[in-house]
Amino acid sequence: MDNSNFFNRELSWLEFNSRVLEEALIRTNPLLERVKFLSITGSNLDEFFMIRVAGLEEQKEAGYKGADISGMTTSQQLEKISVKVHNMVKKQYDCLMRSLIPLMKKEGLRILKYTDLDETQKEEIKKYYETFIYPIITPMAIDQSRPFPQLPNKSINIAVFLDDEESEKFAILQVPSILPRFYQIRKSFGTHDFIPLEEIIINYVDTLFPGYSVNSISPFRITRNADLSIDEEDTEDLLEEIEKSLIQRRWGFPVRLEIYKGADQKIVDTLEKMLEIDDKDVYQVNGPLDISAFMFFATVEGFYNLKYDSFKPSPSPEFFKKENFFDILREKDLLLFHPYQSFEHVTEFLNQAAEDPDVLAIKQTLYRVSGDSPIVRSLIKAAENGKQVTVLVELKARFDEENNIQWAKRLEKAGCYVVYGLVGLKTHGKILLVVRKEADGIKRYVHLSTGNYNDKTAKLYTDIGFFTSKENIAWDASALFNVLTGYSQPPEWKSFSVAPVGLKENIINMIRNEVINTERGKKGRIIFKANSLLDTDIIEELYKASVKGVEIKLIIRGICALIPGVKNMSENIETISIVGRFLEHTRIYYFENGGKNDVFLSSADLMPRNLVRRVEIMFPIEDSTIKNEITDILGIVISDTEKARILNSDGSYKAVDKRGKKRVNSQEYFIKYYKEIFEKSIKKDIKELLKPVKEI
Repeated sequence: MDNSNFFNRELSWLEFNSRVLEEALIRTNPLLERVKFLSITGSNLDEFFMIRVAGLEEQKEAGYKGADISGMTTSQQLEKISVKVHNMVKKQYDCLMRSLIPLMKKEGLRILKYTDLDETQKEEIKKYYETFIYPIITPMAIDQSRPFPQLPNKSINIAVFLDDEESEKFAILQVPSILPRFYQIRKSFGTHDFIPLEEIIINYVDTLFPGYSVNSISPFRITRNADLSIDEEDTEDLLEEIEKSLIQRRWGFPVRLEIYKGADQKIVDTLEKMLEIDDKDVYQVNGPLDISAFMFFATVEGFYNLKYDSFKPSPSPEFFKKENFFDILREKDLLLFHPYQSFEHVTEFLNQAAEDPDVLAIKQTLYRVSGDSPIVRSLIKAAENGKQVTVLVELKARFDEENNIQWAKRLEKAGCYVVYGLVGLKTHGKILLVVRKEADGIKRYVHLSTGNYNDKTAKLYTDIGFFTSKENIAWDASALFNVLTGYSQPPEWKSFSVAPVGLKENIINMIRNEVINTERGKKGRIIFKANSLLDTDIIEELYKASVKGVEIKLIIRGICALIPGVKNMSENIETISIVGRFLEHTRIYYFENGGKNDVFLSSADLMPRNLVRRVEIMFPIEDSTIKNEITDILGIVISDTEKARILNSDGSYKAVDKRGKKRVNSQEYFIKYYKEIFEKSIKKDIKELLKPVKEI
């Protein structure tokens, strides 16, 4: 394997986060949407440090000398990450302090310092401090008898150097996370005024250390390793073990220190020493700590003129106001493209199954669900109605473990049979199976999806859901649940490709088939739409196909290790990324196959973790109408001129050259398209109702 043929994973991800940051910088985006994008870059970086940087630090500490697929050592990666993130953080805060906060101020959303307050506001702040903050906050002295405290992950704290007549003292104040980060001051005329909680505490710090004078003071924030390491082989109760590990997540080793720019160097040096981190892990910022907290302002009530135009997912014409989904699905397959089409149809389908006296069993996988999930409520209702309900709850879904544990307990209490997947593998495939007794025997109905059964994210992520009652799919669905819940060996699948055995191999075989067709004089074409492309075997097969003349279009939102546009390697490969109003999450794999146009949907990205260490599902679309719809979706996405960015061979991204092209924002196009489809179907129904009247 030639390392020069691949981009580094971590640097590629940072390029993705830079594209999110770009949306915060675009002045034509609504102001509070820009704030939202900026906030997302902050939460993205938090997770990047907690998982990816922490993993590299562990490798370095263990003395690992190997290199990644791009040939970079662990130390080289950490150095380059530090340089890129420091530059990114500077851009974040330039955007926040020079652009967004001044613009918010003009619109009546003001983030104030204590010195900005008038006397009435200061009196209000004093009362709030004395009533709510002072009773909660705990000064923590640091000396020989009181060591540096274990401060929780992502907590905001205040470091203080104090003087008395004898010596200098060091202390820590933890900003109470139980209180709102931004306190809203009583409304002034025409404005909404807020002050950061740490700003209030700093102003009244003297009340916490009577008898001492404050020498220097600065807020800071630490990020810790938050990856869970669980030995499933030696774990008797996975749920209990994960519950224990979640507690430890708050106390992993530090990987980043954020502190105010201009903080006393003595404070910086002290924190570095006590946290045992290097200079490269210190990020000095010229604004409020924790940019992710600004999501509060992006979602504040009102200010609708500063947000995207209101959007409501369109109902599906086939499902709209239909009393029995089973009658519809018995006749044909159906597709839902979220968020443009309503996810409520999925919850309605499951609710109908829970209530239907002819439904005998329901089986479902759950990876990430919402905090108040209608999906889970329907599963509980089904169990209470006497149906056999089997639910695979993936407890190892990162940062959703606690939520999933709670749902698993509730499902078990309601009488559902709950399993936690296969040892050593995450179950990431999204599938729902309903078994129903009908006049001609047992009938099975299946829903498969590229995304999670989460009613909240279904309004924010682009995903495709697919309904069918075809026997080949239904047979595979039953067989898959037998593998997941019992001791069944994987069968010869009729339609599915299932990771970790088979899915990757089938994709590679279909890539090679495009080469064969090209050599026979037929057109070879491949279109992949996924979140990430990192698997070196698949990348090398794509390189070989490119050399043979296969046309390859890649729509990869995030990490992409493939280098496009290199002569005699990837000159027939074009890669784009789209970052827009919705998170692109759909996984579609298209192969020309000599004019047959094979289309597959999947839960899997093209990464080793998905293809080797997870249970993933890829399934074919056989219905010609749906296949054409998905092909059209790919065509519109590829033609995007507004939000698409083209990957260069040096790893950077550039905007699409719009000269001579029709302007297309693919996400806005789909909003309008599916709304028009629904509205036309309603008008058609009205015309049908009026026909008898006209005849009379």
